[in-house]
Amino acid sequence: MSADQTSRVQQAFPHDARSVRDARRFVSGHLGQVDPDVVELAVLLVSELASNAVRHANSEFEVVVATDAATISVEVTDSGPGLPQVQDRDLLLPSGRGLQLVSDLSREWGIRHEAGGLKTVWFTMTLGVVSEAS
Repeated sequence: MSADQTSRVQQAFPHDARSVRDARRFVSGHLGQVDPDVVELAVLLVSELASNAVRHANSEFEVVVATDAATISVEVTDSGPGLPQVQDRDLLLPSGRGLQLVSDLSREWGIRHEAGGLKTVWFTMTLGVVSEAS
C-alpha cells in the first residue's frame, strides 16, 4: 500500500456472544499482507473490545478497521451506558484485564463519546507488512 492509500471497512454486529468471534474474523479478514504477529494482536484486542460491548454494554456494536501504509486503527462502537475503565492488575480475578491488554499492546488507545449516547473505544497499532518474497 502506498503512503497515500487508506482502506476503511466497517461492519455492525448483533448483541450475541457469537458476534465476538465474527468480529475477530472480520478484522483478520481485512488485514491482507499485514505481519501475522500484528494481525494476532489486533484480533486479540478487538476480541476484548467486542466482548465488553456484548457483556458489559449489553449492546450491539460496530467495528471499523482502517489501515494506511504505517498503521492500523480499530474502533468498536456500542450504545451501552457507562464508560469502560482500566481495572487494577489483579491476577486472582477471572476477568477485568481487557482494557489493560489494549493499553499495554496498542500504540495508543482511547474512548470517544459519540452522538446519540454512543461510545467508541479505539486503538492503533504500527503495521508490519509481509514482503511478497516471504
